[in-house]
Amino acid sequence: MRATLRWAHSDLRTHRGEALFLVLATVGIVLSLLLATALFGYATNPWQRVFEQTRGAHVWLHTARSAQVGKLAGLDGVESEAGPYATESTTLTSHGTRAAVELRATPQHLTIGRPLLVSGRWLDPTTPDGVVLENHLARALLAEPGDTLTLLGTTRTITVLGIADSAEPRYDPEEQPGLVWAPPSIIHTPNGQVIGLRLTNPDDTDYAVQRAVTALGAGAIGEVATWQQARAEAQGDNRLLGQVLALFGLGALIAAGLAVHGAITTRIRGHLRDISILKAIGFTPDQVVRVFLLQHIAYALLGAVSAAALTRSLGSRLPGRLGDAIALWQGLPGHAVALIAIPAGAVLFIAATTGLAAWRAGRVPPVPMPLPSFRSGATPHTPRPTGHLSSPARHALGLQVPPALVLGWHTAFARRARSLTTIARLALPLLLIVVAMSAWTTISRFHSDPGRIGLPAALTVHADAGLDDRQTRALLARDPEVAAAYPGVEVAALVPGQTATIALRGFGTHRNPYPYALAEGRPARGTDEAVAGQGLLDLLDAHVGDWVRMTVGNQPQILHIVGRSIETENAGRVISTSLDTLRENDPRLTPTLYQVRLHPGTDVHEAARRLTTAGAGRLDVHTVTNPADGLSPLRGVAAGVIAVLALIGLVELLTAIGGTVREGERDLLALKAIGLSPRQITAVTVTATGCTALAAVLAATALGAPLAHWLINTQGRSSGIGAGIAQGPPLLLLLLFGTAAVAGAAALSAVPATRAARRRLADTLSAVA
Repeated sequence: MRATLRWAHSDLRTHRGEALFLVLATVGIVLSLLLATALFGYATNPWQRVFEQTRGAHVWLHTARSAQVGKLAGLDGVESEAGPYATESTTLTSHGTRAAVELRATPQHLTIGRPLLVSGRWLDPTTPDGVVLENHLARALLAEPGDTLTLLGTTRTITVLGIADSAEPRYDPEEQPGLVWAPPSIIHTPNGQVIGLRLTNPDDTDYAVQRAVTALGAGAIGEVATWQQARAEAQGDNRLLGQVLALFGLGALIAAGLAVHGAITTRIRGHLRDISILKAIGFTPDQVVRVFLLQHIAYALLGAVSAAALTRSLGSRLPGRLGDAIALWQGLPGHAVALIAIPAGAVLFIAATTGLAAWRAGRVPPVPMPLPSFRSGATPHTPRPTGHLSSPARHALGLQVPPALVLGWHTAFARRARSLTTIARLALPLLLIVVAMSAWTTISRFHSDPGRIGLPAALTVHADAGLDDRQTRALLARDPEVAAAYPGVEVAALVPGQTATIALRGFGTHRNPYPYALAEGRPARGTDEAVAGQGLLDLLDAHVGDWVRMTVGNQPQILHIVGRSIETENAGRVISTSLDTLRENDPRLTPTLYQVRLHPGTDVHEAARRLTTAGAGRLDVHTVTNPADGLSPLRGVAAGVIAVLALIGLVELLTAIGGTVREGERDLLALKAIGLSPRQITAVTVTATGCTALAAVLAATALGAPLAHWLINTQGRSSGIGAGIAQGPPLLLLLLFGTAAVAGAAALSAVPATRAARRRLADTLSAVA
């Protein structure tokens, strides 16, 4: 054991830098996997916890007042019902802000869907005007318990008693009205009702919705909200961040395992004589394997334990969403198991790759074999001759190409199998870096050019009943920064089969069409033509060119899908046409909102403030939410991933340089004999390293760019946004990346190559022996 420890200590002193990089890379990999696990828990568990504690309904049906909802009690699969509760749609104002809300007549005691109070108290009969606000709505209105809110257009006021969390779809200024639980006495003019259904089997939600719509009639259904939609909305971008971290963490783990395998394999080739001596003095093959195995397991274990300790002690202090995710994850029941299992799994994987390489060390014979130039036989561990110069190399020498460049290129690619293996190992971290840069570029494109991802309008404007269409357009046109204003409506429509509701939009007119961002097909120009999001196409199993039928109230609407648009809202379950097309089916239809496009460079918030002032309280102006705002932490994730992958690439590069230098020691005498100076001999090694790095960069770029497009578009398709959002890094950035990698590799190899070229003759003879 003492001899084993002394060997390991000596090897550590010789390769301190490589050991440090391996430990740091392991820290980064395990941190990525732990953060991914925390984000998955943060995305799923809060909503699930609220749903279970509130006994949330699996389906909420918004119906007309005349709907006979009593029929739903006898449906198969319905365990219990909540309601019906009368509802009133209105707008609340507070602190200069306003929000569309749904006032829901709520009894004092609820058995299904009772919200969890965050602050304040529940409805109190002694406060007849007291209400409870949903948490996201309260944040939008800057409201707290005790505040007084005004119903827009009236003198009525309500008092906030409490703020609560709910498992129902949360407030969204563009799509979803906020939820207000209120005493029945506050509902003066109810315009609908809502009933919740708790199912015996949540997996049968679509079937239950279909039976409910059939029982009540399609004309009685206004909107259907399911628990799957609410959960997906609550998970939002956190799940995507977790998936990205998990993907890069696993990729980095594989790259690190291959780097360790390559490092040990190269070290074995360079220490054949030392290993033979160990065996000659009594080391068994198992002991030799154990030396390499325990040494690299110690590196991996140190990195994994450090990552777990950092996550446990400092993770909750990270800024923003990552810190919140870790703080919540640390309170979950499975936290301790994951904190042990993930680092242990990473260590075991690295140990497995290390064992494969260390096994080769155990097969080295105790007596060094002669070089193959003196003996025809050779073991698998004996270096094979590089052979004569290839025809292109001889031709290059004939063209007066510097010998150092020709010999360097020949050294890099003479042993084809070994060269390809080295290039593949070095290309893997570089490939993942290209993917990370593509993700960064795609997010930057969301910010810089939102029109290309389906967000041409910067503002959404709702006009009060006192303003007609002509007056509203004139008011918007007077602002010098408004480039165009597109009138429109958005209604909920039942899909065929009556299992879900989708968003049916009519924006723009035939004379002034709305600029939808198309990824496939053509714009909707003619009568009954429309474009649809990927989520809707998947829901209906439809394709571009199909005709689809939906129901709005009692009115059927048949549209011809001529294109696929990029839709970032409502999980892509959107079909869009012009306002004129919808008016052909309902001539009384009037615009309910206006999508406002601003001139480039305009301050969006300043424009919103200016339009609000110009409207004198008659315009409700909201900025359009960019999905990239929720993905901002992904930039920090990409930067961290690139740093970890760079460390892994550096380890692999040091391994390649060490192998090239050791291989060149046997040729040093021959190179000096043909008249090469130490500087030229150094240039041979530097050129060989540069050629290897250049080949790895070219392979990583050629494979990484299409792989990044496929991954990003696949994620977009699964989220309902659709393919067509991926954006590769600019060519200049790729050139800078490749140049930096090749130049860095060449510079890193210069120092060891110079030392090797200036070695004494006795040292060179010893190395050859």
